[in-house]
Amino acid sequence: MSKEKSMDFTWLLHIAIWVVLFGMPFFSPRPGQPLHGGVNYARFVPTLVSFIIVFYVNYFVLIKKYLYNKRFGLFILWNVLLVAAACVLVHLTYRYVYPVTPPTPKMATPPAPGPFRGGRPGMPGRPPFHPRETLDILSFITRNALIYMAIICVAIAVKMTSIWYKEENKRKEMEKAATEAELTALKSQVNPHFLFNTLNNIYSLIQIDQVKAQEAVHDLSGMLRYVLYDSEKPTVTLASETAFLNDYVKLMGMRCPKDVTLDVSLDGKYSDRPVAPLLFIPLVENAFKHGVSATEPSSVRIDLKEDGDYVSCLVENTFFPKDESDRSGSGIGIKNLTRRLDMLYPGKYSFEYGKVQNIYRCLLRINTANS
Repeated sequence: MSKEKSMDFTWLLHIAIWVVLFGMPFFSPRPGQPLHGGVNYARFVPTLVSFIIVFYVNYFVLIKKYLYNKRFGLFILWNVLLVAAACVLVHLTYRYVYPVTPPTPKMATPPAPGPFRGGRPGMPGRPPFHPRETLDILSFITRNALIYMAIICVAIAVKMTSIWYKEENKRKEMEKAATEAELTALKSQVNPHFLFNTLNNIYSLIQIDQVKAQEAVHDLSGMLRYVLYDSEKPTVTLASETAFLNDYVKLMGMRCPKDVTLDVSLDGKYSDRPVAPLLFIPLVENAFKHGVSATEPSSVRIDLKEDGDYVSCLVENTFFPKDESDRSGSGIGIKNLTRRLDMLYPGKYSFEYGKVQNIYRCLLRINTANS
């Protein structure tokens, strides 16, 4: 399994949001004023800048430092101070940096400068402060405070979603690493299991037929090459997996007594569809281990076929259970296989096994589509 790195495009979302907000005045026409430009747009900028400041102070500092650590009191306090400061600064900017000069009616003779025409004699500007402006100021601050609260809520939503996304990716990466480690461990159990059973058979062949034993050692070297190298890949082709199984069956068949019937269908032309390596070998190993008797008639049947998206492996054998003193393979075959199937093909396989009269039957069907 290759380790994939997820890319975070949150910054693109930020850019898109602020581009839209900065462009809103150009697409919000007033009656008689199709576009907001010049001074009107300049008056819009301080409010927008204050929104950005409130958003990113929360996004980069307050949420992570206080809200995420459940220090709600300090989070609220700092935001109250932040919003209050933003409201006051924006109001002062509108009052003194972008003052509104009311239109002056045309007169034949301009009036003489007086103390009440601007802030200072002879200087045009904003009219003197009027008590009614107090209500306007409070309305302005209240309206903007609600907008700031909405901005803070958006910052919380975006930041918490970003944190959740990163932690979820981290959790998935950890789960993936744990799964890969467990699969490696399970596969490493298959290798000595296979090798142990094969060496037992070669040892028996040495006493029966040394020529066949030499051939078996030669065949074993090729099988070990497959186990050590090809099986380390995440998937192998079904053709190579069945070729490996066929070599194993031939090797095991060399030491079988004459009264053992082998019915093996592994010589067909199989496709190159990907399958996990060493999935079927535990079934075949168990068939020879528990299905062949040195003194009684025995039979082993192996049939592997493709059916659409499915690969089916049927293994049937006479059943001669070993005694408790036999520790070859340590009984890990079926348990190991089931665990690997759960991890590699969750919800995409069926595995039936059990004894019917004197026949032990295993049927494994795997859906290899999109695997």
